[in-house]
Formats: sequence, C-alpha cells, structure tokens
Amino acid sequence: MTPPKADEGRAALDAALSPRLSLTPGEIAARTDAYFNRTQAIVSRFGECEVTYALFIRRPVIAAHGLMVAWLENVAREQDFEVAIDIISAEGSWVGAGEPLLYLTGPFTKLAPLETLLLQKLGSACVAAHNAYQMALALPDAAFMAMEARHCAGFEMQEMMGYAASIGSRAARREGARGFVGCANDVTAAFFGQDHGLGTMPHALIGYAGSTLRAAEMYREVYPDDPLVVLVDYFGQEITDALAVCHRFPELAAQGRISVRLDTHGGRFIEGLDPQSSYAVLERHTPGTIRRYRSDHELKDLVGTGVSAAAIWWMREQLNAAGFTEVKIIVSSGFGLEKCMTMRDSHAPLDVVGTGSFIPVKWNETYATADIVAYDGEKRVKVGREFLLQKIQSKSKENGA
Repeated sequence: MTPPKADEGRAALDAALSPRLSLTPGEIAARTDAYFNRTQAIVSRFGECEVTYALFIRRPVIAAHGLMVAWLENVAREQDFEVAIDIISAEGSWVGAGEPLLYLTGPFTKLAPLETLLLQKLGSACVAAHNAYQMALALPDAAFMAMEARHCAGFEMQEMMGYAASIGSRAARREGARGFVGCANDVTAAFFGQDHGLGTMPHALIGYAGSTLRAAEMYREVYPDDPLVVLVDYFGQEITDALAVCHRFPELAAQGRISVRLDTHGGRFIEGLDPQSSYAVLERHTPGTIRRYRSDHELKDLVGTGVSAAAIWWMREQLNAAGFTEVKIIVSSGFGLEKCMTMRDSHAPLDVVGTGSFIPVKWNETYATADIVAYDGEKRVKVGREFLLQKIQSKSKENGA
C-alpha cells in the first residue's frame, strides 16, 4: 500500500470534494436552529446587511474545512448569491485554540440559516484530522488504513471522518510520515487518492470457511492477483495459523505479498504468550521499555492481553524463525494516539495500522463556533470575542485600509 504522490493526491481530493450536495432552502430551514430562521425573517423585513463571520474552534486542530467550503460554494451557486471566503489557515495547517480558521462575507439573509450546518461540517473534521496527524507522526514508518466507517453515526459522519483522516495524513506526510494510504470502503477512497477501498477478509469469512487456512485458499482462488492479508485470531491460534498460511503459499511469503493481521481481543493473550513471557519478549528486543511505562493503560498496551507490543514482537519472532522474514504484520484493535505512542516507544515491528480511533473521543471538544465580526464593513463583535478581529484587522492593514 503506497500513498499517492502529493499532486495526484491533491487532484483526487479536489475531485472528491467538488460534487458535495447542497440542500434546498426548505431543507436548510428545517435543519438549522430556529433563531437563525427568525433572524433571516427579521433582516428581510428591515433591510439586508453584508456580514462577516469568523469561524473558530476552542482547541488546537488541523484545519480541515474543505468539505464545508465545497458545500457552501454549492449552496451559494444554487441560491444565486455571492460569498467571499477568506481562508486564514490553509487546509492541513496547525491552528491554535481560538484562532479563526476562515472568514465568510455575504448577505445576512443567506448566511444566517447556514450557520448550524456549516459548524456541523467543520469542528469534528478538524479535531479528527488533528488526531490522525498525531497518530501518523507517532508511527512515521507505518502505513495507516482508515477503518472508521463502522464506528460512525451514518454516512455523513463517515464521510467527514474519512476526509479528516486524509487531511491529517497529508499534514503528517509533509513531516516525513507515511500516514494514511487508504480506507476500508470505496465511497471515501478518493480522499486518499485511491479508486477503491482496501481490505481482504473479515472474521465472518473465516467462520464460513471453517479454518484460517481454508479462508486464505478461498480468497486466493477468487482474487489471485491480490496480496494476501489474513486475520489470524479467529481460532486463538495466531502463530499456528499464520505459519500454516505461509507454508501453504511460500512464494507469496518470500515476495512479501502475505500479511498477517493481529486483531486479538482484549480478553486473552495471543497464542504462546502469558504475562511472564510477554515481559520476556520485550526484554529480548527492546530492553528497558517496560521500565519506562507511565500508566496501567500503557502497561497493558506493552505486555497485556490483546494486540500488545509483546504480541507483535512475538509474531515477528515466530515468522522470522520459520524463515518468513518478508511477511508483513498488520495490527488493529484500539490503535489511538496513546497506543501508537506506546508502540513507537517499544519499537514494535508493525507494518500497517488499521484504525478508526482518530474519531474524536470527547465530542464537546469538536464544537466549532461562528461569530459575526463586521456588519456592512463596520467591525463589531460581542464582548469577549475581540480576539476574532485580530486577523481581519491585520488583513485590513495589509490592504491599506
């Protein structure tokens, strides 16, 4: 899985953003907060006004406003009004808490009903992009695959989260990380410069086949040209089943076209490990890591049940001992920022991380805010939000105003 070139990725992202569907005025009115509809009615009666909105978030984020901007442009086009979009923080750039990401200037009667919907499309995307950015930097040599869809509340959230992962990843790649190279389904694949989703087999297929090896054989028969990625935890025989597949397809293994995916749940250790042997594995490969742990949660990620650092090292040991040094290891199951940082500290020999854990955990951190900062060109903002004028004032000075 190789990330697209920067220019190809940007073109694919632009193409994916362009058809963002707007809504009819009636649909917008039904989905926005009632006081915005009433504001529209009052301003319509007493006279139109050109307003400037500042949009910001109360915590540091990675700017990910492309979905929102594309949607707004389509609304303006369909409703036949002009809106000036002054982007202060370029997409993919780091933005400090409370700093305006962009200013929107246009007719009050048109923009007022859009506020609720614009904020919905901004806050969570920016926070998720920040999470994806940090995760990719924590494991810069690993490729990530976005697997957020199953954790989302419907397609609109899925689209925002997939888009956010691609933006955070793009920012991390500028700092040398491999980042997110794809996602699990076709509909958001273009955000990553791909034309289809990535993935091979779920646990359900292994249950159907009756054995991990048979599932691999069936997959290979139907998709003979694809690399083979095999889940190995279904029967609790991660090592046995991984080696069985490699012995069955030795040429693929030697070519590096077999990957084993560790997805062991947190209720047990992988085959061959227990608490004592988990400590021993880390001592063999990364002496001292276990002595640096800072919390019980981190200790579990190092030597506990599920997909721990010890489990990854143990799988690598067994593959190498059997001569399958080119076989790759894919990991999944709870790989958020903290777990990624633990894997970095333990030098875990993983190749790919499948995760949806860039989805914001604290949803109240995703709340974006919009305040009007100018009415017909006169700067005016509610007390306490004067900081929103800083960027617009600086821009006025640059323009000689």
